[in-house]
Amino acid sequence: MQKEAMFRKHSPQDVPVQSRLNKERSAVLPYVLISPLILFIGALALYPTVRTFVESFFGVDPLNPQGFVGLQNYVSVFNNPAVIYSWVNTFLYMAFGTGLSTLVAVLVALGLRVNFRGRAVVLAILILPWALPAITEGIIWAWIYDPSFGVLNSILHSLHLISHYQLWISGNRILTVFLIELVQVWQMTPLSIILILAGLQSIPDELYEAARVDGAGLLRTTFTISLPLVRPSIAVAVVQSLVASLNVFDQVYVLNANATTGSSIMLQTYNITFQNLNFGEGYALSFIAVLITMAIALGLLKITYRRVEF
Repeated sequence: MQKEAMFRKHSPQDVPVQSRLNKERSAVLPYVLISPLILFIGALALYPTVRTFVESFFGVDPLNPQGFVGLQNYVSVFNNPAVIYSWVNTFLYMAFGTGLSTLVAVLVALGLRVNFRGRAVVLAILILPWALPAITEGIIWAWIYDPSFGVLNSILHSLHLISHYQLWISGNRILTVFLIELVQVWQMTPLSIILILAGLQSIPDELYEAARVDGAGLLRTTFTISLPLVRPSIAVAVVQSLVASLNVFDQVYVLNANATTGSSIMLQTYNITFQNLNFGEGYALSFIAVLITMAIALGLLKITYRRVEF
């Protein structure tokens, strides 16, 4: 009787049931593991976003509270010339920053893929700008761009490329935006390099060896193996650069202050909210910035990201 009970306990009919239970547990396990992260992100990002959206429909002004105002805050934001000007600058920041940062990151990552003496030291030096606070970087570059004793003027004047010291920031709009964004590119490019380099190092060496046997040179292997297979990493690097460029604030605040020449949408949000004490319009502008950032980031990720297998 005992042997018969043991046989029934481990009968083949129970195997499909146990297999199904294991599959169900395996399917649920990833969601259980990421649930703390989801809760953290929800508390840190989702709740403030919802609160910002709700408050954007109210006249949240400490000096003149107005209660519910409907879409008035959004109408005022869209009719504000300074806001429109800042949006144009912000898109210029995005174009300059995303393009330049991605290009530099791809080139440097391709160079660092090859092992050479001192490679670890080079990687450590490259990470430094990413580790520095943005305010600190702004102060460093303010000294470089200074019109009276700046390093940039000194070098160009010594090389006889300019006849006199020049004002680089707050003069020409395009030049101002480019020079300010160059500071942010210096900061955010190391992260893009690390992302792309990690993707390059995951490519099997056998693919390169087979290509060399077939007579492919460095340029051909780069365009037929490296870049296509590292496309997911490039897509992530592009999106993080785009989001950082759209939210540029510290560099603009330090280098350009409140001058409209290089004003960004984040700086304009700060001015409306904390200088004008118009929290309702500040909430509305912040929520619009969130929606535009999400839309552009998701759209760009959908265009650039391609899953690869090797």
